[in-house]
Amino acid sequence: MRPLSRLLLASLTTLALIAGACASQQKTDGTGTSGGGDGRQAVSTIEEVPNEGGAAAPAGPEFKPYDAPEGFGIGMPAEPQIARKQIPLGAGTVATASYSARANEVLYSVSIADYPEKLVASRPPEALLNEGRDGLAKEVQGTLKDEQDITLDGYPGKSYTVSSPVAGEIKARNFLVGPRLYTLLVLFNPNTGAPVADTFLTSLKLVNPPPALTSTVPDAGTLDAGTLETAVDAGTATPDAGTTTPRRRKTK
Repeated sequence: MRPLSRLLLASLTTLALIAGACASQQKTDGTGTSGGGDGRQAVSTIEEVPNEGGAAAPAGPEFKPYDAPEGFGIGMPAEPQIARKQIPLGAGTVATASYSARANEVLYSVSIADYPEKLVASRPPEALLNEGRDGLAKEVQGTLKDEQDITLDGYPGKSYTVSSPVAGEIKARNFLVGPRLYTLLVLFNPNTGAPVADTFLTSLKLVNPPPALTSTVPDAGTLDAGTLETAVDAGTATPDAGTTTPRRRKTK
């Protein structure tokens, strides 16, 4: 897998949480075990937990400040579950961490992926944010409903909503802070909603963040083969055509 493909790691870190949330939902809504008592897991979809009788959605939880050792603060409805990984990438590694908590059958999650600075600087910020958005939508077989360019303390970001027939509704935000990609999401059943989703999504606080990286696409002859390989090869890059820079050919 080429390094650019690994830019989806932030989304994939969060997707593991989504899978866990779906499994938990199967247990709590009574559909996790077949009627024969043989322990087989039933397939659960969002249609299986409707808002019966038009009952009002439960009030949203209260968020308490949580300070992560990776240098950010976030509002959480409960003590979060934490998962960390070190993933090899060329000559270096990508450090990932995710924090998630559930309240009223809604999953609140923030994940980070720290990429090599050289890799991040080789791409426009918009391309990186788009790849994180598209990767999340693809993995949950979802459809992008809306999106908006946003910022956090001057750092570029993207706010968007994905509707998935297998996972539910996802409101998400991505931010590129130096070489770190933040992914915040709220996963919920659209029949019941998530009335305080925006409260969570706007609660991210950066602590001593690094300066934004200047995007510079190097000449093909200066790329570090062990780290970037063919990162700027237009034939293999996945962002929008308007943000892809084709490889320059050396003149003989």
